Amino acid sequence: MTKPSARIKRFLGNISFVVLLNLLVKPGWVVLENVVQDRVGHEQFGTFTALLTLATIMAGISDLGTTQLTTKRLAAAPSFFSDFFPTLLPLRAGLGVGFLLLTVAVGWVLGYRGHWLLLLAITAAGLLLTQYTLFLRGVLQAHQRFTADAVLSVLERLLLLGLVLALLPLGLSLDAFVGARTVAVLFTFLLLAGLIRRLYGRVALRPRWSQARQVLLDSLPLAFITLVYGLNERIDMLMLERLVSAREASYYAAAYRWVDAVMMYLWTVLPLFFARFAHATGRRQEQQELLWFGQRVVTVPLLLVAGFGLFRGELLFFQFKHSTPAELLRMTQCLQVLFLNVLVHAFFAIYSTLLTSTDHEKPVSWLVTGSIVLNTGLNFLLMPRYGALAGAFNTLLCAVLVSVGYVWLVPRRTGVQLPLAALGKLAVAFAGLCGGWYLLQAYAALPWWLETVVAGVWLLVLIFGLGIVQVAELKALRARKQPAA
Repeated sequence: MTKPSARIKRFLGNISFVVLLNLLVKPGWVVLENVVQDRVGHEQFGTFTALLTLATIMAGISDLGTTQLTTKRLAAAPSFFSDFFPTLLPLRAGLGVGFLLLTVAVGWVLGYRGHWLLLLAITAAGLLLTQYTLFLRGVLQAHQRFTADAVLSVLERLLLLGLVLALLPLGLSLDAFVGARTVAVLFTFLLLAGLIRRLYGRVALRPRWSQARQVLLDSLPLAFITLVYGLNERIDMLMLERLVSAREASYYAAAYRWVDAVMMYLWTVLPLFFARFAHATGRRQEQQELLWFGQRVVTVPLLLVAGFGLFRGELLFFQFKHSTPAELLRMTQCLQVLFLNVLVHAFFAIYSTLLTSTDHEKPVSWLVTGSIVLNTGLNFLLMPRYGALAGAFNTLLCAVLVSVGYVWLVPRRTGVQLPLAALGKLAVAFAGLCGGWYLLQAYAALPWWLETVVAGVWLLVLIFGLGIVQVAELKALRARKQPAA
């Protein structure tokens, strides 16, 4: 493998900073949210999870692909900001208000009434504001301001963590939890809006219908992808609560929360690659270099995490003091299946990022649409009998099928070659990790923390032994930049 270029070294530094911040905040938040679920109870929290899922899906649709389109256009042409943002800002605000009303209407049609409908409205308003924040963060990503974006990516969770910790001694209720979420979202949005104004000046709002129409038409393929991804990732919890019970939805939610925490690594890193891929449009060699580099950056850290979920997943539910052994077993089983889903994304999600950042959104959207149709059909068929486990297995199956499509599309649509050797070595490394972990559990009888450390050291041996990462590369990354001649 070639030595990393200067731009790759700088990019790796940005990624490392983003991941470090999320590692400091996200696990603590997941543990605390599990505590909230334990305090509130599976029944209430299961219903809230369904409301949150519906609001998340609708908030994602409200974006209509404008965030990704804006990031792509700004990365390629900075003048897009001054030309289009006087139209984009009020357009996005109008979409948010419209989709808030639509979310409440959909909730009413699905059977939510009274206080639950009010909680849906408040939750949806907060998520729509979060979506607007993501749109504004796209400006920072497009201008390669990854450090500022990294801080903002964890600020909302950090604030929410502090608010919920303050509420716990007072007796936490579901209403107070929803209120704390809303306060944290609002503060983060106001801070980001002030930062954007300071960096790029005040934007005079002059909406022009011709520009709005052009943006909406251009973003339509990305909007469709946003819709299908939102449905594909979230629909299981909503269907569980409506088809089976709120308790089954809460079991799935407890497992998926850890999956979401792990996937935060992907959703933190992949937008940076999206911006870099878009910035390298027309330069196939640079995209090739980014993909081969990104394959290892995205996949390697998640190998150990996936292994831990498979072999020690039950440890992640220590917060549930009021759950029965049968309930803990059901949550653990869901977690193990869903962590296999994480592993699939770790290997193949970056190919979707490459395709969507290089104007190949349409085939990706059709792939995910087929996945949704299959997932929904299997949910109707299997959920009434198998509950939360059916949702987990259906999600895994659909992820595998979609990933096969990505692998087939990338070389044919982008001309970028797949890192097949790296993929094979990574697969061998994970198989070796699982074999070693099984032997540790069967014969060593170590404490879980020591067992995990030994497994991690064994994975490092495999990573370096198979040549997935080379010592020369690490030395090159640490080398100081030479002054320009």
